[in-house]
Amino acid sequence: MDKGSWSIIVHGGAKAISPSDAEAHRQGCARAAERGAEILARGGSAVDAARRAVAMLEDDPTFNAGHGSVANAAGDIEMDAGIMDGATLAIGAVAAVVRIHNPIDAAAAMLGEPPILLVGKGAERFAYKKGLRCTPPTGASTPPEKPGHDTVGCVARDRAGHIAAATSTGGIAGTLPGRVGDAPLPGCGFYADDKVGGVSLSGDGEAIARTLLGARIVRAMEDRRAALAAQDIHEPMQRLGAEAGVIAIDAAGRIGAAHNSENFAVAFGSSEKPVIISAIHQDEWKAVLPHD
Repeated sequence: MDKGSWSIIVHGGAKAISPSDAEAHRQGCARAAERGAEILARGGSAVDAARRAVAMLEDDPTFNAGHGSVANAAGDIEMDAGIMDGATLAIGAVAAVVRIHNPIDAAAAMLGEPPILLVGKGAERFAYKKGLRCTPPTGASTPPEKPGHDTVGCVARDRAGHIAAATSTGGIAGTLPGRVGDAPLPGCGFYADDKVGGVSLSGDGEAIARTLLGARIVRAMEDRRAALAAQDIHEPMQRLGAEAGVIAIDAAGRIGAAHNSENFAVAFGSSEKPVIISAIHQDEWKAVLPHD
């Protein structure tokens, strides 16, 4: 792709999706990708596109993030989010937050700060001082309504060739209070570097963190296009008997995705193919995102 081109891909979580929920996942991902694509098409930044796309997914109760977050064993929601600017390698992340309406906005506000990760009440005080909406998202569900380990995320490349990656999650239903997964950890649930590419992941957070799965896929993009590099999730997840899904964009703007979960809701588009394509299984996008 030319330097003046753009591309975007979002995901709604690696998990089983029932036939009755399939259309909501397709449409929710498509709307988020369209929002990010609008920003990129008019020359906006990858960071802004990724942030706004993920915020839309947080606002959609279909997904396990923001308004769709799940309750832990204490009956509370604790949300995590992270974002990275591939141009500067700036990272912003928040974890175990309750009273932030859109955790990805708080993570993005961290990009200009010395720390890369704030947790709990410290993150909430930071968000309040930044003027962000600090009320708990409505509609959190309790176990076992939303089992699984899913997250939402976005990777975007803007017309200047800059790449950003963002991930947000509403946690695991019934988990121990204070648990933090891979979503806010760079090199695990997300990573971006203009020189190589960007990734956002979903799945078994502890397995993703143990294998630094995001970093593995980024390293693979040093030699391979995004669609082929994304296949590197399989061996480490097979070793741990875990599930994961990844979306990726390489330095040339080529899009990739892979998963070993039953389903993985995604939507993507580019300046070359601006019509947004949404899918819930890799069989649907193999023809569009070749692996060779």
